[in-house]
Amino acid sequence: MSLMISVSGIRGIFGTDLTPENLSRFTAAFGNWTGNGKVIVGRDTRVTGQICEDIVSATLQSVGCEVVKVGVVPTPTVAMSVLKHNTDGAIIISASHNPADWNALKLLNGKSEFLDAEQGKEIIRISEEKLYSYASYDDIGTVTTDTDALDQHVQSILDLPYIDPELIASKNFSVGIDPVNGTGAIGIPAILKALGVEIIHMINEETNGRFAHNPEPLPEHLQDVCDLVKNKNCDLGVVTDPDADRLALVTNTGKLFGEEYTQATAFDFMLGKKNGPCATNLSSSRVAEDVAQKHDQQCYRSAVGEINVVKKMQEVGAVIGGEGNGGVINPDLHYGRDALVGVAMVLQLLAERDITSDDYRNTLPDYSMRKSKIQLADVDGNAILEKAKSIYSDYEPDTTDGVKIDFKDGWVHLRKSNTEPIIRVYSEGITAEKAKSLAEQVVDKVQA
Repeated sequence: MSLMISVSGIRGIFGTDLTPENLSRFTAAFGNWTGNGKVIVGRDTRVTGQICEDIVSATLQSVGCEVVKVGVVPTPTVAMSVLKHNTDGAIIISASHNPADWNALKLLNGKSEFLDAEQGKEIIRISEEKLYSYASYDDIGTVTTDTDALDQHVQSILDLPYIDPELIASKNFSVGIDPVNGTGAIGIPAILKALGVEIIHMINEETNGRFAHNPEPLPEHLQDVCDLVKNKNCDLGVVTDPDADRLALVTNTGKLFGEEYTQATAFDFMLGKKNGPCATNLSSSRVAEDVAQKHDQQCYRSAVGEINVVKKMQEVGAVIGGEGNGGVINPDLHYGRDALVGVAMVLQLLAERDITSDDYRNTLPDYSMRKSKIQLADVDGNAILEKAKSIYSDYEPDTTDGVKIDFKDGWVHLRKSNTEPIIRVYSEGITAEKAKSLAEQVVDKVQA
């Protein structure tokens, strides 16, 4: 494995690929890119988080940046801190859903958004060409600490006009949580208690970064929280990834909503409050369109990637957005995925409609998604995409990001991987069999 460098930052296995040397070099480049300005630094609970924070903070000081440390907090809390302190950017030390031996630097600009392609490429160039310089002894940057970042984040959610803590508290909800030993163990109880939820059951709550199971919130990793919700008679289950920007839900019967349905629930709630479109990426479930149509609104699609969804939201004036991996983006708060505001919106919806989480989930149509791939080896990936575009031209495929073909009873999305010699094949159908058959039909034709 080698260090993964992309427009959004760097990530790798600490001590093997992600070394103090490349952490410092990349951080110095980012500090230079901000104009040696003011930078927020926050991290998740990983074992290597503290040493990475020390390296990052010291490097930022050494190039003359003013550092504001917010400590161990959810990624969306770091994003909110950029707005609170009016900084020139932020470095989030988190490898998100990667295993415990990984860590990463995730970069935000002064608008509290992940970097776009051009911004990221410029930082990579500065890093590779070492176009940064260090400050003299009398011009090094300062370091301050903000211990109220999470409290401010929670209060900003409570201040949203459509969140009613008194109504939520009156329902006496009980909630089960699996934060997989990450920052959700801090952030989710904080928002729940602020909303008046007093009965909280939590597993894997130790914030030690030693993840009790694979930290990606996929069904095969979440049986324990499903059992918790069922055994403790919880009204809702909440699952976060280690940096708490992704949210998965469990119904009161112990069944998973499905990550795609986190976004759909948030869309349903917000489109019932505000007029305007929604936005998501091309590989997210068709349920997003179903919810938008219910509210006589349009759902716009972007290329895959959080910043691409954000840009599409801004372009079309979307009142809500997200990604099918459990990411909820509420622009009234900030333009980034946020599990805390997602939890507040879901509980508000259940409280207002006086409905159980299982009954609510049953109001949404069921789809089945499948992910596969085409190995490229010596095959030209672009040629395969062009062939798919030609074969299915009558379907007017979307070529924003690879090729997506919409069928009456499902869709198939082909896109080249940025990290492997493969084409990723995403498909969805009204049944698992349909998702599989649609994908195989397309793959067979483009490889013929």
